Amino acid sequence: MKVYLAGYNVDTTVLRELQKEGRERMDVTPEVLSAAYARISRDPRPVNELRDDSRNEVERARKSNQTIIFKMGHHSVAEHAVFNLDILGVSRLAMEELEKFRLCSYTEKSQRYITLDKDFVIPGEIKGTRYEAIFTEMIRQQNEAYHQFFAKLKTYVFEKHVQLAKDEKNHNLLEGWAKEDARYITALATESQVGLTVNARNLELMLRRFASHPLSEIQELGRAVYGAISEVAPSIVLFHSANDRDLRTYPELKELAGDMIRKAPGDVSGKDRADVQLIEYNEDSDTLVAAALLHTSSDLDYQQCKVMAKAMSESDRKRIFETVFRNLQLYDSMLREFEYVNLTYQIVLSAACFGQLKRHRMATTTAQAYDPRLGITVPESVRETGLEEPFRAMVEKTNEAYQTLRREVPLAAPYILTNAHRKRVLMRVNARELYHISRLREDAHAQWDIQNIARAMSGEARKVMPLVCGLIGGKDRYNEIYASLYGHPPKVTEAVLPGVRKIK
Repeated sequence: MKVYLAGYNVDTTVLRELQKEGRERMDVTPEVLSAAYARISRDPRPVNELRDDSRNEVERARKSNQTIIFKMGHHSVAEHAVFNLDILGVSRLAMEELEKFRLCSYTEKSQRYITLDKDFVIPGEIKGTRYEAIFTEMIRQQNEAYHQFFAKLKTYVFEKHVQLAKDEKNHNLLEGWAKEDARYITALATESQVGLTVNARNLELMLRRFASHPLSEIQELGRAVYGAISEVAPSIVLFHSANDRDLRTYPELKELAGDMIRKAPGDVSGKDRADVQLIEYNEDSDTLVAAALLHTSSDLDYQQCKVMAKAMSESDRKRIFETVFRNLQLYDSMLREFEYVNLTYQIVLSAACFGQLKRHRMATTTAQAYDPRLGITVPESVRETGLEEPFRAMVEKTNEAYQTLRREVPLAAPYILTNAHRKRVLMRVNARELYHISRLREDAHAQWDIQNIARAMSGEARKVMPLVCGLIGGKDRYNEIYASLYGHPPKVTEAVLPGVRKIK
């Protein structure tokens, strides 16, 4: 594992002076920005003068940050300091913990586009124990299977899409399709890397969670990240040690839940349910959003708008939504009023698919552990090439190794599971966020696994809020869906940059 501080925000005056002087400076730190902005609310001077003051007295700025954040509790000033971090050699399992934080930005190495090279993490919980050999041998077999499957799937993809294959420019695309299906047999221990952009407030939260996490890899990651930023900005990341809230709450809940489940009467296993279930939603969603739109567009209070929306005819409610949709382009987000209705889904999905779904961080997503009892997701290409039998045989070997590790070193056991293994997720989205998921993930260019999940989510939503979801669907079908409402495709508006002459 390696963590590098790739960059951070610095006052532009400092950068200009550095270019001129080329000497060492104490004020090359994002802390001066946090300190200056923290004073805006209490100091009448212009903010550019406050920045000058912070740059000239860095130690005073640092003490000010600590006082404002620690004693006064104004943690928001830490959000003005931003870090860019290169994180390498972290497992796919650990990456799920890293990418839980919704107000950070991530760009991760894709197993869909890059050929995997047998690099994997050996968990600290088993390194040096007699179980290390079981673990590494299983990973070795999975990686061998990946390369064998990739070779066969590549031939299959090129033969199936012979017209695309005639143009060499399409070869990377076709190889990518083979890679994305072959990777379903690789383990969650597979190494990955990510570029992370995070402000100091969210970084502090991340470090506290990592310090409290039971996995040694996550703890190590937290220490490495703190080591990378602590010298540059010691005054704005303060509460980074483990705490009882993060150390104890979920373990205590798990113990309590286990006790309650043992005492529960009958079968509570919930087997044989659909992979995507809409389990909760706002009743009368079409009416609620219509009322919110009326509220924004009038001087009536919300209760009056709600009474109006409920009393109006279906055709009048439809006119409201048609007005909302009329001027939208496929790249436009839905209006904010669509956030007033929510849908909660229970989803059973593969690790490969979860890696994509979890990126929708504005949703509320909680997840159970990976569970071999939920079965696996087998790519259609694996079935069509006759590889399903060896694929399932490798999964069965993996399950046996998992059970051995789970009995003896339970924390390390999930590392050995594959991208095909599944977990159960609870996901709550508002209608605006569901539109975003649908546009991106139902599109023909999206990976097939998450296409299936997104399509099922949209389908369930249309049943209960048909007007709200009147324009939902993938980007590739936008014109078709729009035309079904209005009888013609959307009018395309051309954006021309200021000062740039349009070429006719």
